[in-house]
Amino acid sequence: MSRAKSRTTSRAPFRFVRRLLVAAIVLAIVYLLIVHPRGRHESSRGNYPAERGRTQPPGEVVPHQRGGERQPEPEVGCTSQYFARWQEPSGGACTARERNGYPMPDPRCTPGGVNPAITDEVLHNPAWRTREVRNCAESEAQKHAAYAWYRIVKPRINSNENQFCELDHLVPLELGGADGMGNIWPQCGPDAVTLNQRYFKAKDHVENYLAAQVKSGQMPLAEAQRGIAQDWTQYLNDADMWCGRTGRC
Repeated sequence: MSRAKSRTTSRAPFRFVRRLLVAAIVLAIVYLLIVHPRGRHESSRGNYPAERGRTQPPGEVVPHQRGGERQPEPEVGCTSQYFARWQEPSGGACTARERNGYPMPDPRCTPGGVNPAITDEVLHNPAWRTREVRNCAESEAQKHAAYAWYRIVKPRINSNENQFCELDHLVPLELGGADGMGNIWPQCGPDAVTLNQRYFKAKDHVENYLAAQVKSGQMPLAEAQRGIAQDWTQYLNDADMWCGRTGRC
């Protein structure tokens, strides 16, 4: 046997072992990528809430749970029932009032109202979100007609720290308020204060306070709805104390 042939024969086992290693690596990669793809997402598991040990992929909504049972989002209709007879006003027909130093809407133009489909049971469902009924009766663009009703020019820049006006639901959606125009009015100012001191922010505090009262069973839903429509400023002191106590404003 020649020396060259002897070297070739002695290397054969090593080539065989090397091929086995390469084949094993290829099979492992195929397993990770195709057979067991979850391995690719383990590093991002903390970015999404998990349910029953599974990873929630981006964009998937996991139903809320209560008592170990999955709670689907309640389906509600979009109806508006106003507290007084209402017809759409003409431009310039509405005049805001003042109560306790804060603006109040014209009751002829903005009597306030509710969506009867949003019951106390719906509000207590942890899966329900106001986005389900926001802009369901009127689009955001259509709601801008309320500025003309109240003879208010919408600020050209009206966002973030420079937000001076808000198209407000008199009875808020979080209290089952209607999304129709009889429950919409522009709440603006004052200018020379920080964002959190503007009128619509003060009313937001009242809305949060009343929603907490209703959900805790300390106030009937109908009473909160009627009360905030008649005079939202009557709850300012209680809302301020609640905000200071809970820090939820």
